Amino acid sequence: MPVNYTPPTPEQLLPVAGVTLGTAAAGIKKWTRDDLLLVALSNGSQVAGVFTQNSFCAAPVIVCREHLARGTAMRALVVNAGNANAGNGARGLVDARNTCVAAAGLLGCATQQVLPFSTGVIMEPLPVDKLVEAMPRAHAALATDTWYPAVRSIMTTDTVPKAVSRQIDIGGVAITITGMAKGAGMISPNMATMLGFVATDAPIRGALLDRLARMVADASFNRITIDGDTSTNDSFILIATGRAGISPIEAESDPRLPPVQRALIEVSAYLAQAIVRDGEGATKFIAITVEEGRDVAECDRVARAIANSPLVKTAFFASDPNLGRIVCAIGNAKLDDLAPGGVSLWLDDVLVVESGGRAPSYREEDGQRVMAQPEIAVRVALGRGDASAIVWTCDFSHDYVSINADYRS
Repeated sequence: MPVNYTPPTPEQLLPVAGVTLGTAAAGIKKWTRDDLLLVALSNGSQVAGVFTQNSFCAAPVIVCREHLARGTAMRALVVNAGNANAGNGARGLVDARNTCVAAAGLLGCATQQVLPFSTGVIMEPLPVDKLVEAMPRAHAALATDTWYPAVRSIMTTDTVPKAVSRQIDIGGVAITITGMAKGAGMISPNMATMLGFVATDAPIRGALLDRLARMVADASFNRITIDGDTSTNDSFILIATGRAGISPIEAESDPRLPPVQRALIEVSAYLAQAIVRDGEGATKFIAITVEEGRDVAECDRVARAIANSPLVKTAFFASDPNLGRIVCAIGNAKLDDLAPGGVSLWLDDVLVVESGGRAPSYREEDGQRVMAQPEIAVRVALGRGDASAIVWTCDFSHDYVSINADYRS
């Protein structure tokens, strides 16, 4: 079960004007649930995306990048679960494009106005005929209040649906933001198998939306890691339909942008943390903050060195305060001329390392108490600057191995 995460009820997910969603069962794997999602966007909607940095990126990622680069207004998203359509060469690209053709025919738009997404097993051919056959049923199911079945349809090893809504007031007008995500393993962004879709009815213009998508991703989905593996399919999509009754937000200097930006980050960070809380086999949620660095990049490097260390993660699972493993991970981050004597380390409020060595005040029972908690804060001070960074992660349990050993069966 997820660590301190309660999935939403259908009523808690607010419709976003200009977005309709429909699902259908395509039977991509041996399951009976819906595994195909069609999202239709009203004319004039703006869409921006951030994608995986994996060189072996999936065919849908390639097609999405191509379509967004054209600068044409997007009218639809198509998402399938159960098959990643990655590692399939030229056939994968043909299948991704044929998926777009099928959706475009139903919606009466250009093929280039459709963005395809896939998640699931890598290097198996996409059963595109099943998707095409199921697409009319997803189209017939399009509605504004179907975010809950939508997020359920894109799950793979997720144990719970991950979605959330927020509303803010801009000049007396309610602005709605609703987002959903899937992911539980193969998570280590540079963009994580993670899919994230966040929509708002705020009118944010294209170039600004592109910058906003990257900034929001960096503050949320790019702050998480479960196992250190960046997937072939990671995608984060930000949609602005412009249907709220306010004039367009076109510049970073617009005073209406900061509250919208904060709400987008809040929604995206909530979804990103939900992915970690539902990490495959996770029993603990861990926030790692590294501060007093020379720049954000080196703080991030240290935080990820700790978060991705199997030795550290298994110690957290065992509630074993074998905290030398964290010190070792800090050293493995390979910062230039790091002086160990300037480094301090805390578990929650317990000072563990002071001036590069075991703190005189540290007691094993204090470390044991913190390590037994379902949520743990790790804080590292490098003692060499003012920069800081945070990464959210989880432990490694026996179940992580079992889930991934049996993933294709």
